[in-house]
Amino acid sequence: MRLFDTHCHLDFDCFSTEFEQHLYTARQQAVERIVLPAIGPSNWTKITTLAQQHSGLYYGLGMHPLFLNNASERHFTELRLLLERQDGLCVAVGECGLDAVIEVDMDLQERIFVQQVDIATEFKLPLILHSRKTHNRLLQLLKQKQFKYGGILHGFSGSYQQAMQFIECGFYIGVGGVITYPRANKTRQAIAQLPVEHLVLETDAPDMPLNGHQGKANHPKMIGQILACLASLKGLPEQTIAEIVWKNSNFVFSICE
Repeated sequence: MRLFDTHCHLDFDCFSTEFEQHLYTARQQAVERIVLPAIGPSNWTKITTLAQQHSGLYYGLGMHPLFLNNASERHFTELRLLLERQDGLCVAVGECGLDAVIEVDMDLQERIFVQQVDIATEFKLPLILHSRKTHNRLLQLLKQKQFKYGGILHGFSGSYQQAMQFIECGFYIGVGGVITYPRANKTRQAIAQLPVEHLVLETDAPDMPLNGHQGKANHPKMIGQILACLASLKGLPEQTIAEIVWKNSNFVFSICE
């Protein structure tokens, strides 16, 4: 069995002191590939270096809506320069998107998101989307820009109808620890109904801890438990699900299997 964590912040400080051990632990649980999404210019260099130093690591470059208050045109110039120097390991633009829960001006969020959509189009890269209570607006903007390179709707928590709208726009649905919580009934029902051919797995480590692990840092080694929960919701063998989502993950990021 080969597993792919499509969204993991392995560059965060909580992993830095024993990084090699954390990576080894994940690999012992069959996690062969991990995508490190950027939060902004502050970690572009770090995730690039980690991916270049360790096989099986890939990354996305972008600006998370939570970290936009110091964003400037200079950062977009820098982003384009980094993407032009493609090393084959940068597989997406992101993490980017909209968040209605944070205290960052929504007009600013939308302006910077649209610029990142334009950059993804320019470089023919998929998007890693962050969305909290903004699914409808994100869909509007993606359709207005006629974005056609797809990507992943990260950390999905919503209805079947919302998920299908993103799938129709070429996106895969990121399935994480939320499905391990029995109280997350709407999301669990949605995931159970969605075609597995449009799903990928993610931990969002160190965030989004699984049920029973609240208060602890999440870890990419936990991806197997998310897989087991997804297999249970689908009524299919874990190996069957694993093979499909492995293929999905590599396809969306244009990585050779």
